[in-house]
Amino acid sequence: MKFVTPKNDVAFKKIFGSEDKTEILIGFLNAVLDLTGDKAIQSITILNPYQTPRLESLKLTILDVRAVDKRGVTFIVEMQIAHVAGAKKRFLYYTSKAYSSQISRGEDYPKLNQVIFIGVLDFVLFETDKPRFDRYVSRHQILNTETHQQEFTDLEFNFIELPKFKKKEGELETLLDKWVYFIKHADDLEVIPSHAVGDSALESAYHAADQFGWNKKDLEAYDYRGIKIQDERGALQLAEERGERRGERRGEQRGEQRKALETARNLLKMGLRLEQISEATGLSMDELNQL
Repeated sequence: MKFVTPKNDVAFKKIFGSEDKTEILIGFLNAVLDLTGDKAIQSITILNPYQTPRLESLKLTILDVRAVDKRGVTFIVEMQIAHVAGAKKRFLYYTSKAYSSQISRGEDYPKLNQVIFIGVLDFVLFETDKPRFDRYVSRHQILNTETHQQEFTDLEFNFIELPKFKKKEGELETLLDKWVYFIKHADDLEVIPSHAVGDSALESAYHAADQFGWNKKDLEAYDYRGIKIQDERGALQLAEERGERRGERRGEQRGEQRKALETARNLLKMGLRLEQISEATGLSMDELNQL
């Protein structure tokens, strides 16, 4: 078997956004939200099922997965590769827009139902130096700051930060661990791992990720998106390197400036004329007058 990487958002949506295999998304949602027993999601309707995207518009498309359950709760699941400026605000905007768009102007507010956002991120969104807050999954709700009670329940944000997931196959403990291992490592595997055997949703996810079952157009879209992802990462890396080089140059320039000023002070104490000091240090007459 040869698996695609679910970190490619085309693959992610094809795997989790299939109308014919909703058990995959259901299993993933239940694992992320820790829903079991009577609280577990039993059925969903995918609102934007996977269709092979057009290559010319693929770069501008947000390939999320949206679904609603029988209670009317909306789930938004999104794979994000690069950490772009304003990411947190975009997540807030995207989720609140999905919430408000449930009703038209003049309709009753009670018709609004809960919206739950799940972001799978191939970067670290929340930097922290506190180990117990460095888990790979985090849940964000609106709480009363004094009582810590969740008075507003309609918006919820969940984030899986893949770089924080360090577990090897033998260290997987929870069902969510196994799902995240699938997302992060599927393309490194050649067979379905033993820990996934017996869980029908997770097994189905591995089968859906087996590229031998993909048609030519889907594979082309997957490959095209993979190239674009590498281009985007390369552009970000280049920008970071240029920023570092500019910072180094500015640091060197400031160091040279400090040395010149120190030399000028010493020459002033020795009684040299400003014109001579300017010629010796490269400092302007205005800079020397300020000394």
